[in-house]
Amino acid sequence: MRGGRAGSAPAVRLLADRSLRRHRRAWAAVFAAVALVSMLLGALGLAAGSLGLAQPLVERYAAADVVVAGDQEVRWTTKPWGSEPTTATTALTERVRVPARVAEALRGVPGVREVVPDDAFSVRDPHAVRAAHAVGDAYAVRDPRAVRADPVRESHAVPDPRAVRDSRAVRDPRAVRADPVRESHAVPDPRAVRDSRAVRDSHAVRGAEDPVRVYPGRPWAAAPLGGHGLVEGRGPGVDGEVVAGAGLGARVGEEVAGYRVVGVADGPAALYFGAAEARRLAGHPGRYDAIGVLGEPGVPVATLHARVRQALDEAGAGEFRAFTGDGRGGVEDLAALPARDGLLQLLAAVAASVAMVTVLVLASLVAQALQQRSPERELLDDLGASPRQVRAAAGREVVRVAGAAAALGALGAVPAFLALRAALHGPGMLPSSLELPVPPWLFAALLVTAGLTVGLARFVVVFAGAGRGRPGRAGRGRRSGGVRRGFGVLLLVAGVGSAGTATLQSGEAAGAAAGAATVTLVAGCALLGPWIAAAAMRVAGPALRRFGGAPGRLVAAGAVAHSRRLGAALVPAVLVTAFATVQLAAGATAERAAEAQARAAMVADYAIGGGDGPGRPGAATVTAAEVRRLPGVTAATGVLRSSVVLAHTEAGAPRLDRLPVLGVDPQGLAETLDPGVVAGNLAGLARPGTVAVGADRADSLDVRPGSAVELRLGDGTPRRLTVVAVYERSLALGEFLLPRAELAPHMTDPRPARVLVAGPGGAAVAGSVAHPELEPVVPDEAEASGLLSTGAVAAIGALTVLSVLSTLALIAAGRRDELTLLRQVGASGRQLRGMLRLEAAFLAVTGLLLGGAVAAIPLTAFAVSLTGGLPYLPPVQAALIAGTVVVTVYVGVMRAASAAR
Repeated sequence: MRGGRAGSAPAVRLLADRSLRRHRRAWAAVFAAVALVSMLLGALGLAAGSLGLAQPLVERYAAADVVVAGDQEVRWTTKPWGSEPTTATTALTERVRVPARVAEALRGVPGVREVVPDDAFSVRDPHAVRAAHAVGDAYAVRDPRAVRADPVRESHAVPDPRAVRDSRAVRDPRAVRADPVRESHAVPDPRAVRDSRAVRDSHAVRGAEDPVRVYPGRPWAAAPLGGHGLVEGRGPGVDGEVVAGAGLGARVGEEVAGYRVVGVADGPAALYFGAAEARRLAGHPGRYDAIGVLGEPGVPVATLHARVRQALDEAGAGEFRAFTGDGRGGVEDLAALPARDGLLQLLAAVAASVAMVTVLVLASLVAQALQQRSPERELLDDLGASPRQVRAAAGREVVRVAGAAAALGALGAVPAFLALRAALHGPGMLPSSLELPVPPWLFAALLVTAGLTVGLARFVVVFAGAGRGRPGRAGRGRRSGGVRRGFGVLLLVAGVGSAGTATLQSGEAAGAAAGAATVTLVAGCALLGPWIAAAAMRVAGPALRRFGGAPGRLVAAGAVAHSRRLGAALVPAVLVTAFATVQLAAGATAERAAEAQARAAMVADYAIGGGDGPGRPGAATVTAAEVRRLPGVTAATGVLRSSVVLAHTEAGAPRLDRLPVLGVDPQGLAETLDPGVVAGNLAGLARPGTVAVGADRADSLDVRPGSAVELRLGDGTPRRLTVVAVYERSLALGEFLLPRAELAPHMTDPRPARVLVAGPGGAAVAGSVAHPELEPVVPDEAEASGLLSTGAVAAIGALTVLSVLSTLALIAAGRRDELTLLRQVGASGRQLRGMLRLEAAFLAVTGLLLGGAVAAIPLTAFAVSLTGGLPYLPPVQAALIAGTVVVTVYVGVMRAASAAR
């Protein structure tokens, strides 16, 4: 059979065809695993493609030809040693505003019909403040203990915008999408809609007969940018007049939020104000959220865009951007594109995990399928077949099986993707403006993922033992066994080293190192499976022989004779245990530590406002300064939520991390919030240009009180801040604490998300919550990321469980002759079933212990890095993992009894 490449092709095809027909049952296990992998990769590929195509909906600027806005990205370029300069980019979450001079520069551009500055803000019903003041006045003549906290925990009330001239209105332009239903007036940030009631329901305030409502506001001159115009009445003339969007359901002559409606415009729920009143309510005179440009009829958009771009450059405003088409949606909703990019990164990480687990699973299955044909391979070797021919025949078999399985899995990927897409569009996931498109050509990506799956299956044949000759030939067997053992030990050492690296990292870097350690350790156990199984049997063998009777002696003898087979059965159980334990315990450890820190950090008696956690609608109804004047209040702290960007290098490459942060009022902070200061003093936050840093971040940056930290604030403004304190509760409070005065000027909405109150006087404020809880500070896309992570754990867990069943099914198919011979020599059916039960118990216990040990190494490193303590796995989840392994192994092993019958 030996010959040239061309002459060997018919022989390879013949060997593959005959073997495939003869061993269909063995390849069925590989078929099932490949189909599941193809489905997972296909669904992830479709989700990534859809996310990559997604653009925020264009609503407010639908009729604008060009929209000029700030650059909502920050860039940092460094030159790693020995390579070209590299640039890192990340999105900004706070509005970069445009100065008024830019609008003047655009008015003389040829082809421009009109230049329309635009701002977005919120106007709240003044009745809330009257109710709050009434309760505050009553408090002065009543026992403060008699005033109970309102069961309504969140309120959106703010002062009358005409009566309180220094009040700050909500100015996030993302808050303009209202449900065109009369009852729906509260329009929070789309990221904040964790419950549909946040948009549809009004929020009652103690002492008020009517609910508090929040209305999106805009300049009346900007209504044409969305294609909206009057359908009744006239435009606003004086400060007390507004035009109401038809979505509000208001009529001419009615009063809304303290303003008289003089006109009704088509379009969504909104209030349109005169230019002067809109500038006052927006609160940033001389700057605009965006500038809409309307072109002359007949001027192509591309031509107009080029002229606007040139005008910006000539006016010295080249840092601002001009958007057309779908790009205008990103100006409306700042949260959409950062959320999209974050989920794309997570999808890539999940796909990489699936690919790594796939290699381990398929390598084990293919190796077992080929191992059962050792006598055939020996015969082919004796007949003159070259190792390359045998290996090529095995590869051809795998490709044919994997091709059909990958095609079936690709079909299953479509409903899996649609289910994932529907979940991402659920409440609290993606911003409401971000629609995931599904163009027909997107499904061509399934061809790529199916091909990748087949390639992975073909790849593992190289390492599965095909074509290595007869295992019984001593020299070759010893050499291959020595190499395998050496590689296995090397992987174990590398895994332990990676886990050690995790202890020196923090945050995402520690999690990545722990994940890499898990995969490496499991791969090492897979290579060392026969020796691990033999060692485990040497420990359990005496007990099995002494107490197990004839079945126990059969199990011990079989383990000695077939250690390779036992090792192959053990590896999937280790994989299931280790992977599931690491994935579940890592999240539980971080969550438990963050919650404990949050409980310890919150020392306030009352909280006023929507909450500190992500997605909490609304803001405080009053300022901290107003609350401090109430009788019985000893301290009040306003808490802002924003983000900063930290530039650093990782392995020589530039990296920009966008981190959620809190801004606080230093006055009375110690009586409302306890970050757990370990160095310095938070009183230093009263000085401008200061910051407090979490202990882990301080260690990674090598800073201490008195050191300087360079950050970019939420709108990209670079700041060099002096460290005044280092605190330990950074899992709950974020990596940095900044003074409110430092953070507020760089926020889209500088009102506090919450006001924390010490003293019984906090009960007097409408919407206050007694014994408040502090939710840990997490990124805005945390819920969508959690959904994807949970789905990934479930999907990869299903793949590993399938690998257990498939491997044991292959082993059972190969043991038919062995079990038949045992029955012929006198073993009863009861003894055989007892032997299999003991074998299942041995595999389950050993797999759980070894998998737990493998998981404990990276988990301990991760927990030490993150919390300084030990990892935590909820007992219910631990029981679920153990039960899954025991049931799966038992079912798989007992299939051998059915095969013998």
